[in-house]
Amino acid sequence: MDFIDPILSVASQIYSLVETVKANRKRCRRVCDRVRALEKLVRSIQKREPGQTSAEVTTALRELSLTLESARELVRKYTLANWMERVLKSGSHVDEFSSLNERLNDAFQVLSGALQVEQSKVLNKVFALTTRNLEDEQDGIEDDNQLKELLLEHLKVQQENMEAMQQEFVHLKAGVETVVEILNKPSITNVDIRMIKPEELKYEHPKKPFMKTPTSEVYRGEYCGFDVAIKRFMDPVNTSARRVQAIFKEEVDTMKRFESPNILRMFGICVQDEDGPNPHFLIVMEYCEKGSLREVLKSSDCKLPWTRKAKMCLGAALGLYRLHQTGQEPKVHGCINSSKFLVSKGYTIKLGGFELPKTELSLKSNRSKEEVRSVCYTSPQKLANIHSKYTNESDIYSFGIVMWEIAAREKPFKDLKDMEILEKVNNKEQCTVKEPLPDDCPKELEQLINDCRAYSDFERPSAGVLVDKLRSLVAQLEQQ
Repeated sequence: MDFIDPILSVASQIYSLVETVKANRKRCRRVCDRVRALEKLVRSIQKREPGQTSAEVTTALRELSLTLESARELVRKYTLANWMERVLKSGSHVDEFSSLNERLNDAFQVLSGALQVEQSKVLNKVFALTTRNLEDEQDGIEDDNQLKELLLEHLKVQQENMEAMQQEFVHLKAGVETVVEILNKPSITNVDIRMIKPEELKYEHPKKPFMKTPTSEVYRGEYCGFDVAIKRFMDPVNTSARRVQAIFKEEVDTMKRFESPNILRMFGICVQDEDGPNPHFLIVMEYCEKGSLREVLKSSDCKLPWTRKAKMCLGAALGLYRLHQTGQEPKVHGCINSSKFLVSKGYTIKLGGFELPKTELSLKSNRSKEEVRSVCYTSPQKLANIHSKYTNESDIYSFGIVMWEIAAREKPFKDLKDMEILEKVNNKEQCTVKEPLPDDCPKELEQLINDCRAYSDFERPSAGVLVDKLRSLVAQLEQQ
């Protein structure tokens, strides 16, 4: 019950901040409405006698407290005098509100389900999926139109002082045009995942692919106006186009549930020469121009201040959260490492490595080998017993190693052999002595990384808690 007063206090702060926002008023007010509905649930808990609150409700209150703190920081951004400069630098306000609303909605579902509140039907209207999506879409349209007007008006003012501010204006204009382009550009998630006709694709085969695997070649191409990566399978084990299409259709609904700005987007599959003796099978996915996170981190030309590193950790956590949170039974990735995260324009992080697994398995030739999980990313529990069940907590441990890589820009355990890593990680006393972080690493980020790398799986935070704490950390770093 120690979380109730802080929750109510933060909620009150959010209400006050919403009254002073300078942009995204509709989105902020929608957040405010959801916070008020959650406040009703919290106040109903406050009336209970001591000892009547279950452990499940206590955990939900703890996470709600963190979520509201991150909501406060997001709303606060649009009350500050420098809000426009921060929007121009990030351009990600739509994704921020989307992920925050998901966290608020999940918090409501957990609390209302645990409490079985009598008025849940009334409150549920605020969080009903169909209504929520329609309201958010309408709010988004109005806020985006207002934001365009404000940005263009701001651009006009700056143009009047062009002679004195020429260099700054050129930079500002480029930023405004980028944001307006983002606002006008259709969302990648509006494109259905489906069977793609060969004539709808543009790509450079038989020119040199930009990546090869033992079973496929990957080309850069274009589809529906988007840059895409096209994986072309070599010597597929299954040459029945109908069979491959049937397996693909079984997986489409599953992939739609994982749609997120921080999960690699799948567009579908394409079969060339479908009626011929040797059809070619293509999987079409989002193209990430900067390559894998591992490639970005090892690049000496890439400058990564701590604010950007924290944002990259947040983007990666949002992808993992969407994966873990979707469905009645949590889905684990099972092979988290820095090569499974891809980096697109603006250093947006996308989680990949689990797309259309059944479809790909039906195409891979016999010469393909199952990927061996690196010891560096394997949790102590899995190292102790390779047959133990892979869990969300296993993913979180691996994710902690990835966050360490982002912070340190080094390969984990680079000076140790696999057996030495196993002995170090699988020893509770030695595991407490972790790979060191840079001296100037923000303390909050250092604590999160160490929490994820905890020896005991129950001490590791959930992906949702990671998202909340990282969002608050990013807001703090942006204000410095």
